[in-house]
Amino acid sequence: MFSHGSAGFLQGSADEKGRSVGKKGDARTQDGTPKGGSRAQDRSSEGGGRGSSVVVDGVDVSHLNDNELSAFRNSRIGFVFQSHNLLPEFTAFENICIPGYIGGRDRREVEARAAELIDILGLTERAGHKPAELSGGEAQRVAIARALVNSPAVLLADEPSGNLDSRNRDEIHRLFLSLRERFGQTIIIVTHDESLAAMADRKIVMADGVII
Repeated sequence: MFSHGSAGFLQGSADEKGRSVGKKGDARTQDGTPKGGSRAQDRSSEGGGRGSSVVVDGVDVSHLNDNELSAFRNSRIGFVFQSHNLLPEFTAFENICIPGYIGGRDRREVEARAAELIDILGLTERAGHKPAELSGGEAQRVAIARALVNSPAVLLADEPSGNLDSRNRDEIHRLFLSLRERFGQTIIIVTHDESLAAMADRKIVMADGVII
């Protein structure tokens, strides 16, 4: 169960708000990734999970239809992947705003939030640049800001520093801790990086699809 700010990938409670979870798994384990997690949220009953449910921010997502699920993912879950997946034709600022625009929020509100995140993440001088003009670390920070623009209940990160050099990797790791402290943001990270997993408030280890 996910309540607002819960820490557990599989089970959490309201008094764990603002904690980060490192989920370390075998490279062959696919169902433990945030993408797999979103599939579980989409249809928790698939694969024989009869009677099970996944509750995120007070909503049982197993009862939502496809349109409701899309809207829920946009507004309540932020995604950060190993590759930044920024849209190349848009600037950093525009990329950050896109989830807010898609969600139908007031444009001024979205852009004010994007500007706040750009400042917090040290991207002010890069806001007008397109992804090809950004370093790997900068692009990943833009991706993190994009994931946060709708103030999600939970941020899911799949190997978020896997494509970065050691300096940028350490910077991203510190950034996650800073976001947890500043926003009380619940963060669930899937990683094989021992140093990142060790920074989490709670670590869940998986091997061959099984929590150990």
